[in-house]
Amino acid sequence: QVQLVESGGGLVLAGGSLRLSCAASGRTFSPYGMGWFRQAPGKQREFVGAISWNGVSTYYADSVKGRFTISRDNAKNTGHLQMNSLKPEDTAVYYCAASNLFLATAIDAYSVWGQGTQVTVSS
Repeated sequence: QVQLVESGGGLVLAGGSLRLSCAASGRTFSPYGMGWFRQAPGKQREFVGAISWNGVSTYYADSVKGRFTISRDNAKNTGHLQMNSLKPEDTAVYYCAASNLFLATAIDAYSVWGQGTQVTVSS
């Protein structure tokens, strides 16, 4: 079973950037698709974006399209979420997750989850 650990969260001003990382351990990450989700206080966890197992294909939620970019380096067993032009409404705990499905958007399509990292965007 693969384990995931996110890092890179923090406090940033609106308009700024952050780069989150997702480190995989336990077994190779490469067979899995990777997704990013977020959960704001009092709200349901929502899909942010996903990347295919080989990094060729990506898919984003409309709310982040054009601002966020997902990438992965299978040789290093890591994935990244580059977040630019951040807005206060992007404030949330961000999670990476692994799935056997291609560009899955549903929470229950992901079988492995990290513990999350807090991102706070101040105005």
